Amino acid sequence: MKASVGLNLALDFLPGALAFNPLLASWLDPVLASAIVWFDAYVTNVDRTPRNTNLLIWNKALWLIDHGAALYFQHTWTDYLNRSRSPFSPIKNHVLLPFASALPQVAATLPGLLNPSLLEEIVSFIPDSWLGSEPGFASLSEQRAAYLAYLLNRLEAAPIFVEEAVNARAQLL
Repeated sequence: MKASVGLNLALDFLPGALAFNPLLASWLDPVLASAIVWFDAYVTNVDRTPRNTNLLIWNKALWLIDHGAALYFQHTWTDYLNRSRSPFSPIKNHVLLPFASALPQVAATLPGLLNPSLLEEIVSFIPDSWLGSEPGFASLSEQRAAYLAYLLNRLEAAPIFVEEAVNARAQLL
């Protein structure tokens, strides 16, 4: 936290947590692994690789940490709506991809858990201090609307990024 600039949101420091090791993950539930791969493809999280898993084991449970590399479209808003429909090729490097044998099943379920109202509520929680520095938006409301549009478009593109993940997993096996 000391090295991370700006506002940080956290639940706990998870005392005694251990770094996730894919070589010791025979216990990992394929549905959970598939759901995490789906989620990371949805939010375009490039930072859950073998080099930097951003996963911890704490109290016999898997914890996802540090989503600072998710939604990386926000670093350049140019053409963001078209990019929301990308297949997300970095998914091929996801540390849980080898364990994600239930991708088709979670792909049939997870999109139904997200809807415009829920996504709008989530976007409303973005701290004002994280917004406003982007010159392409006249107001915080306009920037929040752009986040919502991106997330809704991304949700519609779920079949595209799921196909990419399924194909990438097939290449691994």
